[in-house]
Amino acid sequence: MKYLLPAALSGLLLMYADMAISQTRKEALLDPKGGWWKTNSPDLYKVKVTTSKGSFVIEIHKEWAPVGANRFYNLVSAGFFDDSRFYRVRKGTFAQFGIPGNPEIAKIWQHDAMPDDPVQKSNRRGFIAYAMTGPNARTTQLYINIKDNLQQDEQGFAPIGLVMEGMEVLDSLYAEYGDTAGGGMRGGKQRRLFEEGNAYLDKEFPKLDRLLKAEIIRP
Repeated sequence: MKYLLPAALSGLLLMYADMAISQTRKEALLDPKGGWWKTNSPDLYKVKVTTSKGSFVIEIHKEWAPVGANRFYNLVSAGFFDDSRFYRVRKGTFAQFGIPGNPEIAKIWQHDAMPDDPVQKSNRRGFIAYAMTGPNARTTQLYINIKDNLQQDEQGFAPIGLVMEGMEVLDSLYAEYGDTAGGGMRGGKQRRLFEEGNAYLDKEFPKLDRLLKAEIIRP
């Protein structure tokens, strides 16, 4: 029995540590102006995204788009994208995500825009960039190009990185809903996604693929 106590104590400590981390992340997500968001990302980092169709890995290059790279790093670190949906997938064109499944958090970030980065890389297949409605309007929504979408370059969509592994996962995401599930960002047609979150999407568009977890991974 004397060997069980240390193991049990260690388990409790790990549990409390996880609870503390979870609470810190929640507090950060509820306060877009807090200190959490002032963390500078590494110059190069990778993000593993686990979905209902498998996993893919994105490599982010800060030199391409430093403002966007910093925000993405901090959003991923806070668990912002976990348990959300790929709510806008155009077959063979792009896959969009970035509205949290929790409406409480989604509404806080809905209009928290950041300055633009100049376009330094093209929107080719596998490259990821923020969606936006105009200049200096990027928030948390991103898309991954499933084909070359070079017209996005002229419109100011600045890639922050590219998919290094798992493009076949993006190719396989459910796309039959098209824009009806979460399109219309520019037309103001995403209201229910922000107000009702996953509950709305899971009821009205149950075949959407899920973004289960996004996490920073080390080389």
